[in-house]
Amino acid sequence: MSKIKIGFLVAAILLLTNVIKAQNLEEGKRLFFYEKYTSAKNVLSQIPNNVEATYWLGQTYIATDNVAGAKSLYQQALAANPNSPILIAGMGHIELLEGKTTDARQRFETAISLSGGKNASVLNAVGYANIESKNGDADYAIDKLKLASTLKGMKDPDVYINLGDAYRKNLDGGMAQIAYLNALTFNKNYARALYKTGKIYQTQGGGQRDIVMKYYDDAIAKDPTFPPVYYSLYNYYYSTDVGRSAEYLEKYLTAKGDDEPNACYFRASMKYAQGLFADAITESDKCIAAGGANPFPNLYGLKAYSYNRLKDSINAKLFFDEYFKRQNPDKIEATDYATYANVLLKLPGNDSLATFYTTKAVDMDTTEIGKVTILKNAALYFENQKKFVEAAGWYNKLLSVKKNVTKTDLYNAGYNYLRTGNYTNALSVFSLYTQKFPEDPYGYNMSGKVSWSIDSTMQQGLANPYFEKAIQLGQVDSVKYKTQLIVSYKYFVSYYANIKKDKATALVYCDKILALDPTDAETINNKALIESMKMGTAPKTAPKPVVSESKGEKVVIGADGTVTTTAKDGTVTIISKNGTVTTITKDGKKTVVAPPAKKN
Repeated sequence: MSKIKIGFLVAAILLLTNVIKAQNLEEGKRLFFYEKYTSAKNVLSQIPNNVEATYWLGQTYIATDNVAGAKSLYQQALAANPNSPILIAGMGHIELLEGKTTDARQRFETAISLSGGKNASVLNAVGYANIESKNGDADYAIDKLKLASTLKGMKDPDVYINLGDAYRKNLDGGMAQIAYLNALTFNKNYARALYKTGKIYQTQGGGQRDIVMKYYDDAIAKDPTFPPVYYSLYNYYYSTDVGRSAEYLEKYLTAKGDDEPNACYFRASMKYAQGLFADAITESDKCIAAGGANPFPNLYGLKAYSYNRLKDSINAKLFFDEYFKRQNPDKIEATDYATYANVLLKLPGNDSLATFYTTKAVDMDTTEIGKVTILKNAALYFENQKKFVEAAGWYNKLLSVKKNVTKTDLYNAGYNYLRTGNYTNALSVFSLYTQKFPEDPYGYNMSGKVSWSIDSTMQQGLANPYFEKAIQLGQVDSVKYKTQLIVSYKYFVSYYANIKKDKATALVYCDKILALDPTDAETINNKALIESMKMGTAPKTAPKPVVSESKGEKVVIGADGTVTTTAKDGTVTIISKNGTVTTITKDGKKTVVAPPAKKN
């Protein structure tokens, strides 16, 4: 055979080998995008001497939580190919995951520089790293991916998928959708682009159901073997339609095949969704036993949630503790910490720990509704336990989270501060109430009550302007605001009778009350007493006290200015003329608080 023929044969073999490598690389990437990581590893690991295949093999390790394995792989490959841009970008990804953001950025810039800024695969790798890592910079990713999309000959739809993901990380759903749909210009049957578009609408709530299903159904029509879309539909219906959720789960597991190592867990989780909590625990135990030395961590979480639903707080805590110990911290969600906190609250002596995990859950949750739900649950628990100091604190935190606080939100915070004697914070909250709802007399009425508590003898008249404003606003609709008007009028009955010694004005306020409620026995009695009083002279006999009863609380104002309040629960609070507050609980516990010293 001639040298020419031999040379031609060698070239043909090399060409065929390269074609096979390229085909295998594309198949490995396809499997990666289908989240069939085991199969992707098998294909990519069989491609020798190919730095791009090595890069994608490392990505499969990262996707399966084997960051250490990816790091070792990239380090070995870089030792043999120290100037490979794609491997340097891969190493930057590792450093981002390790929190070494400065080192990672230097790696990315080096990779881009070595490739002249004209290699779409390198720019794509840099963008992807900054999307997938919580330490990544979405703006940086967008900049590099947009650059990749403009390169001559760029036909990789994955660039646009990553660009869409970068926009989503920046909470820009509109630009994300444009990017995803641009991927279809390279491959009109690219199911991944349609699936990603559906994900945008899925995160916007149940009102987008029709749009979500349109894109998901389109994705399935383009490629019925694409597993991620079935997984999203399984999750989508998990809490609302267990039957459909189970159907999509089985389709997902079929499409995923042996690449889903946690099929046992998913089937056990369906027992939980069906309300079969004991069965969920039994199935989880079988999965754990079959899992060998390292069972899927979520199984312990599933058991914790199941025990919680069975009202077994001891075992719920036990398995939450085990779940947190075994799970990758990045995969623990705000809901996990919030549920754990609720479990702790049911076990005596864990209030401080529950507070820690509730705060952690609120900090982790990225949605207003999620944060509000967590805070409200904590506040309601403490309020039901009559731990009003803690309840007030949680209700107040809720005010800082909600963009549009309601009257109820403000009342809950202010009233719980008031009932614990924290008048400064109570007045601050009710002042906010009057600012947000200036036409509602209730805020002024409550501000008046708080000020009355501060100025218990009424000598300073601190409550006067608040009750006056409540009356001014309440008179607009005396039927709607009857309660607020009566409370305000009763204050002025006491104020003018006991402080100003103005019999005529006190009787005017009595008449105002009786005009609204002619059967008010308290006012009828007080009016008779005031009419018999001789204002400005010492009576021959001690006058009877003015009595007020409202919402289960009884207030007695003595002739000497002493105010005695008896609460619903039997607690008696006595405020003397000099401001000393004496509290006697139902069980006889007595607390005395002297008034603060006057400032010079």
